[in-house]
Parts: sequence; C-alpha cells; structure tokens
Amino acid sequence: MPTLIETEEQKALRTAVAALGTRHGRNHDRDALWAEAGKLGYLGVNLPEAYGGGGAGITELSVVLEELGAAGCPLLMLVVSPAICGNIIARFGTEQQKDNWLPGIADGTRLMAFGITEPDAGSNSHRITTTARRDGATGDWILTGRKVFISGVDIADATLIVGRTEDARTGKLKPCLFIVPRDTPGFERRRLDMELHATEKQFELTLDDVRLPADALVGDEDAGLLQLFAGLNPERVMTAAFAIGIGRHALARALDYARERTVWKTPIGAHQAIAHPLAQAHIELELARLMTQKAAHLYDAGDDMAAGEAANMAKYAAGEACVKAVDQAVHTLGGNGLTREFGLASLITAARVARIAPVSREMILNFVSHQTLGLPKSY
Repeated sequence: MPTLIETEEQKALRTAVAALGTRHGRNHDRDALWAEAGKLGYLGVNLPEAYGGGGAGITELSVVLEELGAAGCPLLMLVVSPAICGNIIARFGTEQQKDNWLPGIADGTRLMAFGITEPDAGSNSHRITTTARRDGATGDWILTGRKVFISGVDIADATLIVGRTEDARTGKLKPCLFIVPRDTPGFERRRLDMELHATEKQFELTLDDVRLPADALVGDEDAGLLQLFAGLNPERVMTAAFAIGIGRHALARALDYARERTVWKTPIGAHQAIAHPLAQAHIELELARLMTQKAAHLYDAGDDMAAGEAANMAKYAAGEACVKAVDQAVHTLGGNGLTREFGLASLITAARVARIAPVSREMILNFVSHQTLGLPKSY
C-alpha cells in the first residue's frame, strides 16, 4: 500500500538528485546535466531493469524532475522521453522496440519526442487529423498530417507520433502510435518563435506521405485510447512535478531575500504582508505534491482509471500553486525580481506553461465536472 511517507530509497534518491541539481544550478549546461543524470541512472529510474532502467516507477521519476526543478535546472525532456515514450514502449512495444529504444532512453544516449497536439485539434484529441494508412502492396504505413508545439524534435532521435487509422468494422478513426525517426523522408519541422526562454525548442511538424515500415507501429492497432493514456497520465504527473519544482525554486529565492533584505529596522520577512503570502505559497505547493504522489502511486499500481483522475487534479493543483509561488517570489523582490541577476522573471512565463500544457486548467475542470461529479457536458 502506498503511504504518505517516502521510503528510505525515495528519500535517498531525492537527496542525491538535489545534490546533482545544486551542483549544476540555474546556469547549467543542459547536455552535460542530461548526460550525468543518465550515467547516474536517474533518467530511466522508471523503466524496467531488463532494459537498463531502475525498475521503479513514475513516483521516483517525478522526484527526479521535482528536485532538479527546485535546484533551478528542470529537464523538460524528462516529461517526454522516459515518462511518456518510455512508458508506452515499455508497456506496449514489441521486444525489438524495447531492445532498440529503452536502454538508450534510460541512460540518456537516445531521446524520443512526442507528437500529439495539432493546429486545429487543440485539446480535442478526437479531432486529430494525422492519418495513417496501410500500403497493401508492402505492408508499410503512410502518415500524413501536421503537429504543433512539439518539444525537442531537433535533438530527439525519433518522435512518437499519434496518428489515426480507420477501423475496418466501424469506419471511424482510432488513435495509433508510430515511431518516426528524425530524418525520415517527408518528416519536416519548423521551429516556432516562442517568448518562452527554454533550452528545448518548440516545433511545428509536417508529415507528407511519410512511409514507415510495419514495425513502426507501437502496440496493438486496435488498442486505441488505452495505449495513449498510458503516456498521457505520466505526462500530467510529470508536469505537476515540473511545476512544483519551479515553484519551490522561486520560493527559496524569495525566502533568502526576505531573510536578508532590511529596509526599516527588521528584515522584510518579519512583516506579515511578506511572510504570510510566502507561507501560503509553501502550503499550496505541499498540497499539490501530495496529490502528485497519489497520482504517481496509482499509476505505478496499474490503476489507470484512478490515476487519470488524480493526475489531472495534481496537474491542476501544481500549475496553480506554481504560478502563485512565482508571482509572490517576484513581488517579494520588487524591482530585483525582474532582473536577470536573480533569475525569477523568466519563471513567470515558465510557470504559465504549467497552467496551459499539456492540457489547460479549463479542460481539467471539464474532466472533473463530467467524470468525477457526473455533471452533463456543454460540448
């Protein structure tokens, strides 16, 4: 049974990753940090031991991301490569796919991006128009479509693309997953010009009759949403961990400042107008972490339905807590909070991401309204 108290192994992991993050810091070299985290076994802590992973779960991987974020060096691709793609391949991939991808994902030498969002679909995955059809003569798959806001495609060895195939029985389109190597003919990318300053870049993808071998399909052609949510639930848990880490980092910077900054007779942290909002931010981050741990435990226990509900709630709570913590941290520092020296202003944009991606807070409220509370849909 999961408990509210972390195991000794989880505590040791948290301490070790925090030390790694502190050593690299907010001015880190992303490639160097990624490589060291991979060698130490942190990137693949959730993947099966048989394929070079740590044999633990999303519970442990979320600890890695949270602690790196708290140290000022969150690795966004942790959400994508080991959490989404690694979990999907570990659960549904063929032995050949597992052998080919999981060891490299686990040690950081291979990277996989994830492509689901489309320009005209937004949060409505039922409107995904990227289609996959069989070439009857060769058995190859041919993919056509577009994706947008896809992270790290330029540095990823392949992208796990969500397409749709036609159900021979019903004629309806159903989601399927395909591994598309970076240099596949017809697979083009265009970098998006983002205000968000992040090491990982965002791309729009075009798939123009991209031809893939039959073994590019991950899992069962008829599994549909089951396989998709095996990746999306960990994505929400990891996004929550990402947000909590950023919030903790911002809060720590504000606390250091509030303890030292003296304008009148005492440090500004002695004033309740400064102290109480920081205390509230800490409480809300801790509450969000509890729900994140619950969601991770449920996923690791194999309860996909309960994990889906908890993961959505965790992502919502963490996104809100992160935005409030960053806002209060910047406000605590006043003008200094907007300087490059203190490094908080850039977190304002990063914190907003946790409210928007991978699913907006409004869509999470829709999910809770319909699935948890049983209220009718408005759409």
